[in-house]
Amino acid sequence: MKILMITRPNLYISPGGDTVQVEMTAKYLRKLKVSVTIGLSNHCFKYDDYDIIHFFNIIRPDDILPHIKHKVPFVVSTIFVDYSEYENLKGRFIFRIFSLGQIEYIKSIARWIINGDKIKSNYFLFHGQKKSIKKIISKASMLLPNSKHEYLRLVKYIGDVRVPYRKIVNAIDDKIFNYKNSEITDFKDTIICVGRIEGLKNQLNLIKALKNTNLSVLIIGKPSPNHIKYYNKCRKEAQGFQNICFIEHISHEKLVNIYKSAKVHVLPSWFETTGLSSLEAGAMGCNIVITKKGDTEEYFKDMAFYCEPDDVNSIKETVLKAYYEPINPKLREYILKNYIWEITAQKTLSAYNEILKK
Repeated sequence: MKILMITRPNLYISPGGDTVQVEMTAKYLRKLKVSVTIGLSNHCFKYDDYDIIHFFNIIRPDDILPHIKHKVPFVVSTIFVDYSEYENLKGRFIFRIFSLGQIEYIKSIARWIINGDKIKSNYFLFHGQKKSIKKIISKASMLLPNSKHEYLRLVKYIGDVRVPYRKIVNAIDDKIFNYKNSEITDFKDTIICVGRIEGLKNQLNLIKALKNTNLSVLIIGKPSPNHIKYYNKCRKEAQGFQNICFIEHISHEKLVNIYKSAKVHVLPSWFETTGLSSLEAGAMGCNIVITKKGDTEEYFKDMAFYCEPDDVNSIKETVLKAYYEPINPKLREYILKNYIWEITAQKTLSAYNEILKK
């Protein structure tokens, strides 16, 4: 079986959770003897050389539309996100006037004007975001959302969906995030937060919540290129508080050891489809503090501690509760049983086979 995965053009320039999803799904499909080619959407391909085409990020339909004018069946890992609550919170005038689809369309036009990322599809240019997504879905053989909650969010946005879907979860590499083969470091019992530093991830409120406590807090991650001002606010808020530390660059090996050493991992985000770092930390024995914004509750159920992202006291109280509670062994067991890339690859392959047998 030959699969072509087509992704956004800046997948490696601006890596995110979808970068991990694409690379790890491909890696473990190859272990199942599936031939996988990863291509960027601004390139050309010989579609007939492949059995199935696998797209990612339906929120960017202009990256997909130019590649569906053929008879090769295709699937879409939808990764359908909705950041509107966070954007509205920031009080941006544009987000009070336009809908989610209109805003995404405006973003695409802005990328064209500012960054030179040309619009690739005339259909998208003249019909907009929502109709473009509907067209893609109408021609797809199957949708592969990361959760049922994500699928329902997509249905709510575009209306009736008459295409089958299979839930394909995000996961961890248990060969890397291996509790037995890791070591305890100097960060024992630390509170950690791993992720890009940006407003959506909400590190600023985390710092405000914990800077006056006696807890050691380690924030691991680089600022997003468009969020340098936010990063500077975080550094300024933490200035003078010895219990707040930052690490921008860290190897996977060192990160694994920090996960094992830490007591709590906090990701007080305004939206997460999963929160890959929460899965990684949970697999390494941390208690997890997250929010219910997005799809996290479907993944972590009652095995995580939930806070409100806009409430500094809620973040503080929840982190303290998680810190003084014993580590929950059920969370680690649950993640290793349900959320590893081998399982994701097997389910993805089952979806492919289901399509090819029709």
